[in-house]
Amino acid sequence: MTAMNRQARRRAWATASFHAGAGALSLLWLVPIALVLVTSVRSFDDIAANGLGSLPHSFTLGGFSQAWVDGGQGRALLNSLLVSVPTVLLSLALASMAAFGLARYDLPFRRTLLLLMLGGNLLPPQILLIPVSKISEALGLYDSLYALIGVQVGFGVGFYVFVLHGFMRSIPPEIQQAAVIDGAGPWQIYRRIIMPLTTPALAALGALSFTWIFNDLLWAITVLRTDTKMPITASLIGLQGQFVSMWNVIAAGSVIAAAPTVVVFLRFQRHFVAGLNLGAVK
Repeated sequence: MTAMNRQARRRAWATASFHAGAGALSLLWLVPIALVLVTSVRSFDDIAANGLGSLPHSFTLGGFSQAWVDGGQGRALLNSLLVSVPTVLLSLALASMAAFGLARYDLPFRRTLLLLMLGGNLLPPQILLIPVSKISEALGLYDSLYALIGVQVGFGVGFYVFVLHGFMRSIPPEIQQAAVIDGAGPWQIYRRIIMPLTTPALAALGALSFTWIFNDLLWAITVLRTDTKMPITASLIGLQGQFVSMWNVIAAGSVIAAAPTVVVFLRFQRHFVAGLNLGAVK
């Protein structure tokens, strides 16, 4: 009986320690976010008089107005959406068609193609900055949103194909065989059978890819030059230079930049969790 009590006591301590550690880590992660949110609704005079880390003495949305209008966050947010949404749609369309062919048909060198697509994503993007910039200039696309969309599609579609390939291979082949017996061609099988069954994977991958593309900074400052064409991540750098000591405006700009990805996460939260296991089923 004593041994059982000791074991129960150890389990209780282990559980309490785990929750205490998890709570401390959560608090450590939430404090900066809370500080940004509170700072974004404080006035500049309040921060200047009482300090950035003090309790707020006033609340205002003036920082959001300055960041949106004077800081160009509204235009930058539109640029980010004009890049992110078409890139996600085009990437998933191309990746789903390629994954369908590689997963459902016995194509020659399909394993080699998959490895090449995956290997391309393992290259450090820093070594490709100059080549990508030169190629976009040679094609006449430099300093345009089309260049940024092309870069994002080109560097993302290989990974999407690899992930969707693993998901599509898990679909029972009897479904496709039955469709072939009924006279369905490859396009009909892809559009009417495989795509509806792949919708959960596409939703998860779409939510994840939107977050990655929307938050990207490296490729934006590589292929874009004009300030009015910059996405919101690059616009935040200009906002810090324009409002050097106005922390309320900078914090408000950060909240505006984070809002779309937070909305997407909350809307597709269960797909985010499912996306962690995408392609794991063989």
